[in-house]
Amino acid sequence: MKIGFIGCGNMASAMIKGIVKSNLIEGKNIIAGDPDKAKLEKIKEETNILIGKNNIDVVKNSDILFLSVKPNKYKDVISEIKESINENTIIVTIAAGITIENSESFLGSKERKIVRVMPNTPALVGEGMSALCPNKNVTNEELEEIKKIFKCFSKVEVIEEVHMDTVTALTGSSPAYVFMFIEALADGAVLKGLPRDKAYKMAAQAVYGSAKMVLETGKHPGSLKDDVCSPGGTTIEAVFVLEKGGMRAAVIEAMEKCVDKAKNMNK
Repeated sequence: MKIGFIGCGNMASAMIKGIVKSNLIEGKNIIAGDPDKAKLEKIKEETNILIGKNNIDVVKNSDILFLSVKPNKYKDVISEIKESINENTIIVTIAAGITIENSESFLGSKERKIVRVMPNTPALVGEGMSALCPNKNVTNEELEEIKKIFKCFSKVEVIEEVHMDTVTALTGSSPAYVFMFIEALADGAVLKGLPRDKAYKMAAQAVYGSAKMVLETGKHPGSLKDDVCSPGGTTIEAVFVLEKGGMRAAVIEAMEKCVDKAKNMNK
């Protein structure tokens, strides 16, 4: 199996590193192209992948083709490569807001094999979350191959496309919200005198451990929160302040705005 990447930014680099590290596919069977040649040389040095002469070269040497470009560049890239794509090539798109119907339209065919995916940046540390949605031309066996690739660096869920914009806000963008929360926790600790390096490390571990409890205990997040809140204690005092400040409403509204933005990206 040969895999190609058009676009080699942070997300694509994370995926390439995860694939090579897992030994699922050797670096010599992965080819990438990007306008930033320094970026390509760096990932080649780290993973021993091949560098395409241009986008067409990448396409012609790929059984599975990842389109890892910004939404505003997506149509132009497809226009450049569509005549060179083999009919059996599986096209994996990770552009926010670009629907399968958009991709089919840009490609000028409803017969192409397309898998729309929303990964996220924790793939950089092998803890990503990826949502996959295939079109009708992708067989179950082919979808399993795509899932194997994404399992190299993330958990995987197959969803209906109608939910993809919501997933963009829930997992694609949410690392930014979580980083802000970690930063705010650390700032609060620094305000009270804790050294910043220790504050970041302890805040991040607290968030990581809490997330792991949700995943591994199967308990409702509200129940886990209640377990920490002793009557008249310190935690419930802090929870009261967060509720008074509208923390939940702010997060929900942020999600709503993010979903709306994703829906409008292809316009």
